[in-house]
Amino acid sequence: MTYRWPLVNEFRNRSEELDQLERWWNDPDSLPLAVYGRRRVGKSWLLRRFAHGKPATVLVASQVRPGAQYGRFAQALTSQLGLTPAITDLASLVEILHKLGAREKYLVVLDEFPWLLPTTEQERIRELSAVQAILEDVRETSQLKLVVCGSLIGQMEGLMSERAPLRGRLAGLPVQPLQFRHARHYFPNATGIDAFQRYAISGGMPYYLNRLAHKDLAHAIQQELLTPTGPLFDEPRVVLDQELREAKTYFTVLAALSGGDKELGELANATGISGGPLSKYMTTLDRMHLITRKLPIEAARDSRKGHWHLDDDLFRFWFRFVFPFQEELSTGLSATDLYNTEIAPALADHTSSVFEAWCRSWVRQNQGSQATRVGSWWGRALDTHRRTKQRQTEEIDIVGTSRKIVTIAGEAKWTNKTMPLKVLQDLEDYKLPAMHQAGLKTSPNLHIFLFSRSGYAAALSREAQSRTDITLVNVEDELDR
Repeated sequence: MTYRWPLVNEFRNRSEELDQLERWWNDPDSLPLAVYGRRRVGKSWLLRRFAHGKPATVLVASQVRPGAQYGRFAQALTSQLGLTPAITDLASLVEILHKLGAREKYLVVLDEFPWLLPTTEQERIRELSAVQAILEDVRETSQLKLVVCGSLIGQMEGLMSERAPLRGRLAGLPVQPLQFRHARHYFPNATGIDAFQRYAISGGMPYYLNRLAHKDLAHAIQQELLTPTGPLFDEPRVVLDQELREAKTYFTVLAALSGGDKELGELANATGISGGPLSKYMTTLDRMHLITRKLPIEAARDSRKGHWHLDDDLFRFWFRFVFPFQEELSTGLSATDLYNTEIAPALADHTSSVFEAWCRSWVRQNQGSQATRVGSWWGRALDTHRRTKQRQTEEIDIVGTSRKIVTIAGEAKWTNKTMPLKVLQDLEDYKLPAMHQAGLKTSPNLHIFLFSRSGYAAALSREAQSRTDITLVNVEDELDR
């Protein structure tokens, strides 16, 4: 049975993941594959595109009782097997699926796989142990290529954890949000600047990118996010309610992070949640890839200087601009008025952290021979400035190191104004000396990269032209590539 996907011509990107899947398909000894990633990241479309044109079956689990679920699968498999199989549990399903590969190579995708697992850990271990035994029995007699896929990242990663029954019997393929260079294809008629602004709201998630792709940006935000009947008006709430038991507590944590990065102590004060329970919630959100702990470059992993960052850009946008006004929007506040008053003036600020991350990525891709590690740095200002209360802290947007020596430094500005010479002066007079005071050594051949959405002031351009250690990156051209 050749699988045909009717939306195949609408599929974009994911060439690297498709190449990995094809290598797995062509490897006669490859293990069953676990594909996992955030909801809305495009796993299901990726696997349907991969299955298109192959002898394949795609089965999608749902939140129903096991008996009804297995009965539905049995009916779906009747035409391929020539009879209606008796499926009583997950192990019998896996055994029957391997019969599809008895004569030729055959692909089966089990989408939303976590919904097939029992709710208690003891039952899951027993069920997965039975699956392990089936896999051992049929590995030499079937050419089945099995993919299990799911959005409950904790459970999917747990399938491959050290003590899990399927440890060593599943290969893993995480599906990540798209980087800008790939997401750019969703906006073929937009300028690079406009496309990046949309990307900074969507967070590289294909579903969100598509929702923001076909209208003027202001109109798209109002219609998709600010209208109570819009598809993204409640999106983060839906995702959290589907995947978490204590969604309200996680809401509190994410809302606090939407205003900016915070240390754990600051987050505890903002949420009223004590350190022990808070750490548990942070671990869960980290496993869901919603948040991440950022450290200054070259800092130890256990450094107390770490900041927690809300990674999902649509969540960050929603918690900042939509969630606080949902009641008002539902009772008559105009989406246009909210956009013009609250969002438009702050959109550049929302985009700035995404732009800084893109600049660091640009340095990794284009200056890898000069810097093997790229991040940011923050810390105490020079002691002399702290004593006079002139400056308390410093931060450098882009820092590249090679063998723990700083070889690249840079700043990034996503504003409507040209970058002034003062940005370079502050970097050289205050920030780099503070970083050196903190113990990082700088190379005598340090190179400075500056990134500005709106170009560079004449004085800064003249300074850069007179020196060989400064590069003013043409952001508009780079975003248009």
